[in-house]
Amino acid sequence: MGTSISGRTGRRATVRGVVVLLVSPLLTLLPGVVHAGAQAEQGPRVWHVGPGRPLATPSAAAAVARDGDTVLIDAGTYAGDVAAWTQDDLTLRGVGGRAHLRAAGRSAQGKAIWVIAGDRTRIDRLEFSGAAVPDRNGAGIRQEGAGLVVTRSWFHDNENGILAGANPASDIVIRRSRFFANGAGDGYSHNLYVGAVRSLTVTGSLLQGAVTGHELKSRAARTTIVGNRITDGNASASYSIDLPNGGTSLVAGNVVIQGPHSENSALVSYGAEGFAGSSRTLWVVNNTFVNRRSTGTFLALAAGSRAHLRNNLLVGPGELTDRPAASALANRRARPRHFRRPGVDDFRLRAFAPAVDRGVRVPRRWRARWEYRHLTQQVRRPRVGRIDLGAFERR
Repeated sequence: MGTSISGRTGRRATVRGVVVLLVSPLLTLLPGVVHAGAQAEQGPRVWHVGPGRPLATPSAAAAVARDGDTVLIDAGTYAGDVAAWTQDDLTLRGVGGRAHLRAAGRSAQGKAIWVIAGDRTRIDRLEFSGAAVPDRNGAGIRQEGAGLVVTRSWFHDNENGILAGANPASDIVIRRSRFFANGAGDGYSHNLYVGAVRSLTVTGSLLQGAVTGHELKSRAARTTIVGNRITDGNASASYSIDLPNGGTSLVAGNVVIQGPHSENSALVSYGAEGFAGSSRTLWVVNNTFVNRRSTGTFLALAAGSRAHLRNNLLVGPGELTDRPAASALANRRARPRHFRRPGVDDFRLRAFAPAVDRGVRVPRRWRARWEYRHLTQQVRRPRVGRIDLGAFERR
């Protein structure tokens, strides 16, 4: 027990040795803590967390959980409770509603409300707010392991919503989640910021009101952004979507709205900081782009980009792209009257819109398969005759 073991796995083994031998026999006798009975030491366990339970806080569960366990957190607010999760294959889920992790001036390892160092973590129905640290880079979640799936979760009023470091073995998936009012106001922190991972996929989510930073920034080798609403509102956000190092990227079926106070004239930027890998392929398909500034460019493309622009609707001033050599087909302008309720960001088409049945075919891999449904839902885009332009198919 006194042997010092280096490395994440070794540290976890030391902690487990204490927890399993000294604590687990007691905890398995307590009601509402773990389901597994005699199998508790041999297989995944389910831990219940909440006020009045033996494990009152998520950090208490982080101290005893093992690889493959599930932690169910009762809805409510857990102020000042921060944690580092080192286990692999964890499921962390709010039950009875979202469980709210509010920083209240604290952070794990000086980084985030939760630092996730384990691999293949699943997050569901959780809320993270108020993360702030001295280096102004605090996050709701700091992702350090390989593999993260986030569903039905909220991130707001943090310096970063999610901040994921470089990890070429990591795939990050975000579905049906909200990111709003994140950013330290310095332009280096964002609603969602993913470093050089293998892939990032964002669907059915709402990203809005970043504070000076970008709504979404991804350095992933493959980025897929399909069926979301991305809107500045009245915030002083920068790019709506920033893909600074290029990569194989699909931006499809999104409503992207640049607000009047945006600090950058482009909605989408690709390759602005130099291409990091061999792929410079970008497909931008069936989006509805709205510019509420007086000037702007919808797509800013670095030299050498292999961009394919298909079936997009443009609302407001500005050129489609600053790179005339881009392959562009069936991209048209539309007026607010062509949509149902543009004043509340509802850009579903009216029957008389010139976008109906005007689209061109797109290779299957690059199609807009999802539509955004407010609030934070995604539905399959239907096939109704010839494809319509923009983010929604007219029913």
